[in-house]
Amino acid sequence: MDLFRKKPVFPFSEDGASSSGGNLKRTLGAFDLTTLGVGAIIGTGIFVLTGVAAAEHAGPGLVLSFVLAAIACVLSALCYSEFASSIPVSGSAYAYSYVAFGELLAWILGWDLILEYGVAGAAVASGWSAYFTGLLDGFGLHLPMVLTGAYNASKGTFVDLPAIIIILLITALLTRGMKETARFNGVMVVVKLAVVFLFLIVGAFYVKPSNWTPFLPFGMSGVVNGAATVFFAYIGFDALATAAEEVKRPQRDLPIGIISSLAICTVLYIAVSLVLTGIVPYTLLNVSDPVAFALRFVDQNLLAGLISVGAIAGMTTVLLVMLFGMTRLLFAISRDGLLPNLLSSVNSKTQTPIASTWITGILIALLTGFVPLDKLANLTSIGTLFAFGVVSLGVIAMRKTSPNIRRGFRVPWVPLIPLLSAAACLYLMINLQLFTWIGFIIWMVVGLFVYFLYGYRRSKLNK
Repeated sequence: MDLFRKKPVFPFSEDGASSSGGNLKRTLGAFDLTTLGVGAIIGTGIFVLTGVAAAEHAGPGLVLSFVLAAIACVLSALCYSEFASSIPVSGSAYAYSYVAFGELLAWILGWDLILEYGVAGAAVASGWSAYFTGLLDGFGLHLPMVLTGAYNASKGTFVDLPAIIIILLITALLTRGMKETARFNGVMVVVKLAVVFLFLIVGAFYVKPSNWTPFLPFGMSGVVNGAATVFFAYIGFDALATAAEEVKRPQRDLPIGIISSLAICTVLYIAVSLVLTGIVPYTLLNVSDPVAFALRFVDQNLLAGLISVGAIAGMTTVLLVMLFGMTRLLFAISRDGLLPNLLSSVNSKTQTPIASTWITGILIALLTGFVPLDKLANLTSIGTLFAFGVVSLGVIAMRKTSPNIRRGFRVPWVPLIPLLSAAACLYLMINLQLFTWIGFIIWMVVGLFVYFLYGYRRSKLNK
């Protein structure tokens, strides 16, 4: 029973096209990837998680949480960049592990990434719904309480209808083609960056340094817990790697897109968390719309409304990239035979995997409608950290087994940087709650059953 059979190092041509069929249209450049990265990273992390993480974990020390999470991300981003530039195919960590470690670990990573993208999409849609409902309330339009949130008997909510609707609308957009999707994402990114800068400029005048005292109310352990929680905010660059088969020059453009988008977003996260905790005492920030709440706190209600518009635009792009990432992941796994062939069928007109796109959209819409946000974010974090750690170790393995393959980007100081990356990911995973670990282990066990009952025998490498 060969559980560690590997895909060949060169399953694609010079331009990165897979030799296994079902290829996608190459339309993206470095700028498109950077905007997709910013679109994926700037969203729920700024507009939702900053408040919860400050109130429950780190206080004003949230700034250090973002720095700590960013360090782990930068190390992982370097490793992703090397893989993306040398194995430019759809599938991200799943595809890299298939080449570096073999099929079983590739499947585990793929199943893990399905959890990451699915849960991330649902969590972002929940945050989107909260801001959208608040914006409607500002105009005097009130949705019935039962339709404004996932099932919660104490709050009187039953289903999150706005979240379900936005997921289905984005799913429809994704089926139209990557060029149209990238154009829409670019417009939304401009809107949300404008709103973030507006908050920073206006909010700076209302900062009270006394709100930063005590700076570490929960100690350094709170900072680390906060970092593990807000790690959710950085997962967007991972989704960029899933776009490899739709990039014009993957060896050059993927590393640029991954590293530049991460750098831009890290600076913005730190700036926003400083201003936010400077305006409002951290104990009051456990709300679903902390940035808009901060402006309402200082009677800037009109600007708070504009922030809500920007937050809606921001989370729309995050949701767009999360859904995109999951559809391309399912496409790649299906193309290898580990999931049904339907998921890798490509529409001849739009050159997009329409079946996997609609299946993804419907499943995430159902998850969003009934599972509360606070149960979702940490499951995404643990899935992301696990994937990042394995990819980091994969760089070391590939340097040993395939030292001469073409690499458009090379991680410096191997094996030190990959080992530091894997260690940072493991450290943050250890600091997540027991509930998160239980959910993650259950998901992995289910995944192993799926592989041994279906994927192992139907794998194309088995034939």
